[in-house]
Amino acid sequence: MFDHLLENVGNGNMVGINIHNEVNQTYKPTGFSFRRKDQISSDVIWSAFDKMSQSDSRFNASDTLTVVLQSIKMPTEFGGIKPKGRTLANMVHLKRSIIEVRVEENCLAHALIIAISRLNNDPNYTSCWRGNKIRPLVKELLDAS
Repeated sequence: MFDHLLENVGNGNMVGINIHNEVNQTYKPTGFSFRRKDQISSDVIWSAFDKMSQSDSRFNASDTLTVVLQSIKMPTEFGGIKPKGRTLANMVHLKRSIIEVRVEENCLAHALIIAISRLNNDPNYTSCWRGNKIRPLVKELLDAS
């Protein structure tokens, strides 16, 4: 049964299982917390059933037990480009998601304005991250606070 539940889950994904009695729902569900799929064995699953049988809950062989499987897909790549010991300056040229803010004062304000212009699809976005046309916006942001 558990092999059937886990057949579509990748080995590196995190899996958690909750087991509860549908007939008598006054008892808390039991199970195990998230762990990688490759760390789950029949012993782990049977120990969850063992905890349930050792607890105060009463269940009969004819009771319906509900098993809820929760799976979280874990990321495995870094956008197609792996760092492999490259420096930040080198990665900035390779990846488009990294922006280097090259100011010594008010760098947080600069980073916020660049991020906001990117999110709003501002036509001046490339000018902002290159450092052009950003000083008036930073001054306006600092004056507002």
